[in-house]
Amino acid sequence: MSAYHRPQDLSDALAVLGQGPICVAAGCTDLYPATQAKSLAGPVLDITAIKGLRGVHRTDAGWRIGAATTWTDVIRADLPPAFDGLKLAAREVGSVQIQNAGTLVGNLCTASPAGDGVPGLLALDASVEVQSLNGKRVLALSDFLTGARQTDLKPAEMVTAILIPENATRGQGHFLKLGARKYLIISIAMVAVRVSVTKGQITEAAIAVGACSAVAARLTQVEQALIGQQVAVLDQIVTQDRVAAHLSPIDDIRADAAYRLHAATDLVRRALARAAV
Repeated sequence: MSAYHRPQDLSDALAVLGQGPICVAAGCTDLYPATQAKSLAGPVLDITAIKGLRGVHRTDAGWRIGAATTWTDVIRADLPPAFDGLKLAAREVGSVQIQNAGTLVGNLCTASPAGDGVPGLLALDASVEVQSLNGKRVLALSDFLTGARQTDLKPAEMVTAILIPENATRGQGHFLKLGARKYLIISIAMVAVRVSVTKGQITEAAIAVGACSAVAARLTQVEQALIGQQVAVLDQIVTQDRVAAHLSPIDDIRADAAYRLHAATDLVRRALARAAV
């Protein structure tokens, strides 16, 4: 039988990590589907009992989402409207049972191109806090996710939190995704936005698209083009060419690349219109 560790302190967990390769586990909603066995292979480090790793907390610098925080925890948290996109994404992650067990950090570490939490966190300028026995480092989420199913996590490191800066909590958030059915699907395209509007004029915009490239992407060209514009002209600014400049959609069993790009453009327009109300 493989070794199973469930420490209550982070220092003990980091010590276990430092002993050699180990599977870090929390909700296991991605880990178990990825194996054909009745149990996880190799030693397991269960982080769900570690003090301080679960919950969403306000800090002097912004907000901190612990590594063991579930989707349900996010849904229930009292958060500013800028987080509404992330909350909407949380409500569409699998079933309620999956939401109760699965974690945001687990979703990031799986690094699926269609990870539901990534666009919403990108729109919130999220960073990832990583720790090992050698210390702590903080990476922008865009740097942490290096490719499809790939992260910048080093041996003996674990993610301890997601960090949201205070200046990214302005405005209103929204999230939309398209799939073959309403629930329990892998997205064809998904969009998260965060928008600030003053007297009908867009003063701040953050837009991220998932499932249309190896890693979810911020649409910086579209964001810049929106600043100072009236909400009424959204459709003229959010063009397919501008959206396409940031994406590299593929053909697969769910949709072809052309359809993904068309869908992403339409979802961006709709999400912005709803957030800008």
